[in-house]
Amino acid sequence: MRNIVSSVIGRFATLTVAASLALSGIGGASSASAQARAKNNLPLVRDAEIESLVGDYARPLLKAAGLSRAGVQTVLVNSSDFNAFVLGRRIFVNTGAITMTETPNQLIGILAHEIGHLAGGHQQRLRERLESAKVMSIAAALLGAGVAIGGSAAGVRGAAGAGAGVFSAGGAATQRSLLNYMRGEESVADRAAINYLAKTGQSGRGLVETFQTLDRNSMFSGSGGRSYLSSHPAPRDRVLAIEESARRLTPYDKQDAAALTERHGLARAKIAAYAGGMNDVRRLFAKDPRSLPALYGDAIATFLSGQHASALKKLDALIAARPSNPWFHEMRGEILLEAGRAPEAATAFKRAAKLDRSNSGLLQAEIGQALVMSGGKSDLNQAIELIQAGLQNDPVNGEGYRYLAMAYSRLGDIGRAELATAEGHWNTGSLQEAKVFAARAQSKLKPGTPAFRRAQDILSTKTR
Repeated sequence: MRNIVSSVIGRFATLTVAASLALSGIGGASSASAQARAKNNLPLVRDAEIESLVGDYARPLLKAAGLSRAGVQTVLVNSSDFNAFVLGRRIFVNTGAITMTETPNQLIGILAHEIGHLAGGHQQRLRERLESAKVMSIAAALLGAGVAIGGSAAGVRGAAGAGAGVFSAGGAATQRSLLNYMRGEESVADRAAINYLAKTGQSGRGLVETFQTLDRNSMFSGSGGRSYLSSHPAPRDRVLAIEESARRLTPYDKQDAAALTERHGLARAKIAAYAGGMNDVRRLFAKDPRSLPALYGDAIATFLSGQHASALKKLDALIAARPSNPWFHEMRGEILLEAGRAPEAATAFKRAAKLDRSNSGLLQAEIGQALVMSGGKSDLNQAIELIQAGLQNDPVNGEGYRYLAMAYSRLGDIGRAELATAEGHWNTGSLQEAKVFAARAQSKLKPGTPAFRRAQDILSTKTR
């Protein structure tokens, strides 16, 4: 990983998905065709450590909401803005929401709120209301209102001007009715969040603190009664609505476990290092510059500046302090790989995978990546096996397919290399590119083989 939008396997690798109406902060869901027409792309961050942390936060809440078997995924978005939203069965969390939450409980409260939207079926109901309107100008007006006002309330920089033009379209009365409906759904999700926190024995303080922070930055502070134009209630109103129940129903003064607080700090440090380097790390941990998270961020920032030997020394000190932390070993492998020491990197990644309780497919694929870079034929065969196992657990790991293709190519199996490239494009949403490489693969594969049939599956799938 060289920066926050690099494409190194397992380290903030960037993907894109089509933006939709829901991404504006409105909370609805668009059709597949509307997503295909969307002009904006959403950068998605892949990192095993942070995905594991957010997954651990979400898991008990999903169980409390009755969604533990619903296949809900948490997805990281490469954005410094304080925001989270739901789309389909995915909870999108901005990296900014992680760095700006000082405690695990604050981020847990945000996730509880988003899970409230999922459990309440709010996306589907809003979509039905929009469809029943049968007027596209209303949808355009809603999009403008969500970007210009709902987004700004959540701290989205530059959003205020983005939707001003489209907001003028559509009937004012209909806009107000739908916005009022959406504010009601937000309040429902807030109440659901308190219930989930209570069921899981977690404090509601973090959610209250989050709304208090938003209130300090909200454009509705002193707005003179214009909050009816927002798709979200004013943060101050939300605090008043939930604080009493949070104090009454949840263990309000309960503190986060020290180990969890440390993990949260380490995730914040990693994001800060990749987003802004040493300066951002020092700014984030100015009050405690010798804490373990601060030292972790310093080590990563040192690595990103090209000082591999110094970064390794700092990582080794961290490993000595926390030898069972898998992510320190993973970062050590990342540094070694960048320094051209692929066999040692593979050893470090293997150690990380052994310690990792989340069974991350990214880590398995990282071992394969290091073995591919090592270059020996026996290493390449093992790399293929490991990368394929990783892709079974994590089929949207685009970098895994890239290194799988590289391994097959170095073994002289060009047909399977082309197929791996096709499957990588397919699983990350580049459907036309997938068909191009699937056709190339078929021309080199034996008809009737499983690989040939997988290529045919890609080619025969109709896309719009």
